[in-house]
Amino acid sequence: MKKIAIALLFMSGMFVANAQDMDVETIIKNYTENIGGEEAWSAVVGVEMEAKISMQGMEIPLTMTQLKDGRTATVASFQGMTFYQGMFDGEVLWGTNQMTMEAEKSESEDTENLKRNVGEFPGDLLTYDELGYTCEMDGEDTKEGVECYKLKMTKKNQIIDGEEVEQVIYYFMDKESFIPIMQEQEIHAGPMKGNVSQTVFSDYQEVDGLYFPFSLTQQVEGMGGQEIVIESVVINPEVEDELFNFPE
Repeated sequence: MKKIAIALLFMSGMFVANAQDMDVETIIKNYTENIGGEEAWSAVVGVEMEAKISMQGMEIPLTMTQLKDGRTATVASFQGMTFYQGMFDGEVLWGTNQMTMEAEKSESEDTENLKRNVGEFPGDLLTYDELGYTCEMDGEDTKEGVECYKLKMTKKNQIIDGEEVEQVIYYFMDKESFIPIMQEQEIHAGPMKGNVSQTVFSDYQEVDGLYFPFSLTQQVEGMGGQEIVIESVVINPEVEDELFNFPE
């Protein structure tokens, strides 16, 4: 594994274009090449990450698994207990109810919304075109002190309280390295409705020739956030099918 400063990470072989010639296709082409290349990523059928998250002064270890067929799993260990969240076997979305500690299926809307995003692996910036999403330039901005190109991606609608709602995500791509610095999306439900959720990507590191952000901070714009620190990444892990299945 290699850890290199972002400013130097992507200089070798980087496709350079004048700002006035920049378009979505050029930005994503550079992005794809700078994180390992289309051919290398096409051979990836799954990723398993060991991570940790700090809560109330305690570090909680996580194992996060994503497979190309859409199955996902997040398993956390805390004080001798095991919690399952975001578990999806392709049909059923489920997790641990923290009050009863029993496995519980998610609401039908949440399950349907997840199904509508199946196929994005290893990331929507790499697969948006084949999924029928649209991606367009939306100007420039500065995020985390970095000058960025702003991309607007429109995905399949989501169902919120029984209504179809347009799903729009904004990506802020570093103008030098073409990697995403931040992702933004309006919150359409819950107590934070109307606010903007943000995911900040940083500490890019190389694993077997592919680059991953080893720090992801999830936050609401203008409020505090929660950092997930990635400790290791396994590409194409061996995973038992039973991991994803809802326990009957």
